Amino acid sequence: MALPHKHTPQNNKQTLKYDNMNSPVMLGLKRTKHEVICEFRCAEILRAACKVFARKGFEGATVDDIAEAAGLAKGTLYVYFHSKRDLYRAALKQGIAALIEETQRDLDAAPTPAEKIRAFVAARLRFAEQHRDFVAIYQAEFGNLNPACCHKEIKNLYSQQVAPLEAALQEASIDGQVRPIRAATAAFFVFELTCALITRRLLGWSRASVDEDARLLFNLIWNGLAHEEAACITS
Repeated sequence: MALPHKHTPQNNKQTLKYDNMNSPVMLGLKRTKHEVICEFRCAEILRAACKVFARKGFEGATVDDIAEAAGLAKGTLYVYFHSKRDLYRAALKQGIAALIEETQRDLDAAPTPAEKIRAFVAARLRFAEQHRDFVAIYQAEFGNLNPACCHKEIKNLYSQQVAPLEAALQEASIDGQVRPIRAATAAFFVFELTCALITRRLLGWSRASVDEDARLLFNLIWNGLAHEEAACITS
């Protein structure tokens, strides 16, 4: 009968070395200098693109404008992005990914459906304050969604943002914290109300702090979702 394999210190050392080499840190160190430079250059280009698109809009902006803002030759920019549309979509996707990540982090930290909805509103207001150039092109793109011609990828990005909000509202409805609702429809309303408040702040029409505006909008939403008997106002 074969004896079980004995793990010697040498074997453990080899295993540990193998595991370390495949850790996220070591895998990150394996990236080539070219990959690091490309990532840095793309980030620079997309930052410049956001500024130009925010100032001139998609139609008014040119690749020359973006190259100049990035401090690059136009030919160099085309090494990384094939067209103005490619640049626009990349800038939009990168910003939305960051927005989704920050929003989801705050939602994950919120223990109840009510706190998740409040966290959703507050996280997006804070993000808008910190990334005004991106939000300007984001609002322009999502404010003009046309079901007939909207790019499938943009629709998917929209759905990704609304999904956790829908889940929180569904949980609140099932638990009886709010009246029975169609969670998908309610999530859409909450999402759009948040976008409207962001627009108001970007236009300088609100003097309230982010926390004050977030609290006001949350209270309107939550009270509006309350059971009908609780929401009735007696004369």
